[in-house]
Amino acid sequence: MKTQLVKAIQLQEVELEEKHVGTSPADDKSTTNDGQTYTVEVAVETIGFGRFHILLFVIMGSANIVEAMEIMLLAVVSPEIRCEWRLEDWQVALVSTMVFLGFMVCGVLSGYVADRYGRWKVVVAGFLWSAYFSLLTSFAPSYGWFIFLRSLVGCGVAGVSQGFVLKTEFIPARHRAYLLPLASIFWMLGSMLIIVLGMTVVPTLGWRWMIRISVAPSIILLFLFRYIPESARYNVSAGNTRAAVETLEWIARMNNASMPPGRLVEPAEKERGSWRILLSPTFRRTTVLLWYTWFVASFSYYGSVLSSSELLEKNLLCVTDADREHQVKHRHEEGSICYCIPFATSDYETLLISCLGEVGLIPLNICLLNVLGRKYSMLVLQLLSAMFFLLVNICSTMFGFTVLLFLLRSLVSMNFNVVYIYTAEVYPTIARSLGMGYCTSFSRIGGMIAPFIAQVLMSHSVLYAMCPFAVACVVCALGNLLLPIETKGRALLQNN
Repeated sequence: MKTQLVKAIQLQEVELEEKHVGTSPADDKSTTNDGQTYTVEVAVETIGFGRFHILLFVIMGSANIVEAMEIMLLAVVSPEIRCEWRLEDWQVALVSTMVFLGFMVCGVLSGYVADRYGRWKVVVAGFLWSAYFSLLTSFAPSYGWFIFLRSLVGCGVAGVSQGFVLKTEFIPARHRAYLLPLASIFWMLGSMLIIVLGMTVVPTLGWRWMIRISVAPSIILLFLFRYIPESARYNVSAGNTRAAVETLEWIARMNNASMPPGRLVEPAEKERGSWRILLSPTFRRTTVLLWYTWFVASFSYYGSVLSSSELLEKNLLCVTDADREHQVKHRHEEGSICYCIPFATSDYETLLISCLGEVGLIPLNICLLNVLGRKYSMLVLQLLSAMFFLLVNICSTMFGFTVLLFLLRSLVSMNFNVVYIYTAEVYPTIARSLGMGYCTSFSRIGGMIAPFIAQVLMSHSVLYAMCPFAVACVVCALGNLLLPIETKGRALLQNN
């Protein structure tokens, strides 16, 4: 067996050498006379963690701030547009659904384009697109125009989400379980920023100016993206070895590190961005289970966000020490529809505290990833999420309700983090963006359904609204036991 393995490795090295016959030193800066070679994976691990990765973490993390603001804006603006256009529950829910519809349609497209033509181009184009149509949303003259423009914003956010793949492909394996969960800090900052804007700008200038101000970070970020290069893993898969070497050498200089000896040898891949790879025998079960896992991750996350917003807006809380604002229950009864129920300051404060749940348990998240691995981390987090969805129905004090929201938000956020990490690690470079694109599209189906549960069914029964989220999490946890691959500590695959 050992002899066969050695022969196989030698044969693979000969094949790689043959593919690079005729490459001159001018075409490859890393050519040496001793015949040594290395791959992108070896280069990334040899260079290690340094200043470049801090820059990457901050800039791409700031991209998460903008993405969070665009998504979380819906929870803040819902009471305002309900009042301005006299909307029913289903019409308010349709706003979120249309955003996720745009995300779903463009998720697969952005993944395909990222695998074929590069990650960086898709991320920057997504930023430009989402910022432009978000600004136009603030001028929407009617409800119809509003939901149409927000769906186009969703298309742009789908491209921005490919930034996670770009970031993952530069991070050494031993640092991924630490750095990627910390990205939640930026999502939390974006969520809190839009809530603070809602608290300060909406009462004085209105929701339209809140949206206009929220576009400003996107414009600033566009000037910072020039410091982020195209993925070296993508470049070698596309046959652009020279660009990959230049990128790796630049990163090594920034980190004050050395490149591995020899020359970069990795074959170009003709079949990039093909759905056949996702459904090949190697990945078929993983792909199908991940599609459902992403559906549940989004369904439960936005269910927790929109449910908390709806409970506060309609005063549906079951609290034993309710203040005057939360003693009156606003229910949609026939003949007496209450349209205008703006958030009180205390409601904004409760939402802010729940946002802290995005990062409140990051140390636990990192611990789970490093001890249990990716598969069992998802299992534990999904079962705990199901339990806390049901606990929201229990009568408690206002403080107890806030703690429940905080913990629920923490659990669903951690689950989303692990799902992102696992997906980026399990697929090869030639289909990583497309795999992520398909998964995010399925997640948006969950995002499309969640508003009709959290914002429409909630008016009839809080228990009935929470049960679907809990059941989905339990079923998903059981399904994750069937995932055939654990990616903890594993190198990123380049091909199939």
